[in-house]
Amino acid sequence: MKIMDFLSKKSILAELRSSRKEDVIKEMVELLINAGEIEKSCRAKVFDALMERESLGSTAIGQGIAIPHAKTDCVAKLVAAFALSKKGVDFDSLDGEPVHIFFLLLAAQDSAGPHLKALARISRLFKDKFFRDNLRNAADEKQIIQVIASEDEKV
Repeated sequence: MKIMDFLSKKSILAELRSSRKEDVIKEMVELLINAGEIEKSCRAKVFDALMERESLGSTAIGQGIAIPHAKTDCVAKLVAAFALSKKGVDFDSLDGEPVHIFFLLLAAQDSAGPHLKALARISRLFKDKFFRDNLRNAADEKQIIQVIASEDEKV
């Protein structure tokens, strides 16, 4: 499974403005709306689904990474947004560290397989320190795409 198959180049942001968990999620949902991946009318529904998932336990997995995700009937296929925060955001991470790398994932309500495969693929990628460092040090969206696309080539 290639990340760029479900991550639109238009839903990548090299510098988040937000500094709070809820605001990061809102900003990333806006990325998906602006990229045409979800309808504006789904804004609140998608945000609520993501926050409901966060209430079960933080999706910040440690090492400066968070993978907020949810299932929703607002998408027909797997879609994702990616963003960096140079400052870092308190996202209730398992290791207590601020999060710098955000990968938001939305899946169709009835799609367990692709959703789980994508989460597994993303988690595996982020275990690689070299990959994490290259993403964190990316200067702009173009560099982020290059880092992810080059990792996709290895699949």
